[in-house]
Amino acid sequence: MAARKPQMDEAKASIPAAGKAPSVSRASEPVQTLAETVAARIREQVISGRLTPGSHLSEQTLSEELQVSRNTLREVFRMLTKEGLLRYEANRGVFVSTPSMSTIIDIYRVRRFIECPALAHAHPRHPGVSRMRAAVEEARRCREAKDWLGVGSADIAFHAAIVELADSPRMSSFYAQIALELRLVFGLLQDPEFLHGPFIDQNFEIVTELEAGRAVAASELLEAYLLRAERFILGAYARVTAET
Repeated sequence: MAARKPQMDEAKASIPAAGKAPSVSRASEPVQTLAETVAARIREQVISGRLTPGSHLSEQTLSEELQVSRNTLREVFRMLTKEGLLRYEANRGVFVSTPSMSTIIDIYRVRRFIECPALAHAHPRHPGVSRMRAAVEEARRCREAKDWLGVGSADIAFHAAIVELADSPRMSSFYAQIALELRLVFGLLQDPEFLHGPFIDQNFEIVTELEAGRAVAASELLEAYLLRAERFILGAYARVTAET
């Protein structure tokens, strides 16, 4: 009976007490289900680099760590597998996805389609510009501290801020998924200093151009940057896969 307790607790949590009406959330504050909350925690572990491509996810360990039932965890696994973040292997279990070379090429194609126009049409006083600047400064602080995973997170934040310049919540939501896949690519290469070091100063140059009102020039710098980054990562990926 003890093993079933988490499931019973979760069921009770969704039923209002007798004589009480269920609480109504404001439209601006959608309520997350338990599975969505747990999925967000697993995504955060991928974003932070704690979960790397190929990592095996133990159902028992995660169930105990996250204090949820295995049924809830299986629902989470289905959600994240559908997103492409996880993969299921028969008789082996669930693993963090490992990106392919074609995935990397597609990610960078999508990034150029989204980021470059967003930057080219941006206003220099858009709130996203200050977030770009903050991400650059954070990357520099992390570089001084030799925190290369932190540099990677700051780099992702910089490019997410570029997408915000388009003022499209749907585009930002879509880009969040791209950023997750990008983090998987970074994790696969396993050398964050080699990967992120060359691009810190290029991010600085891009945001400086934008702040000066030269949005088109900033966009041209970004397009060249993304093309270089794609070649750089594909080369590193080829070396890593050749060694395995």
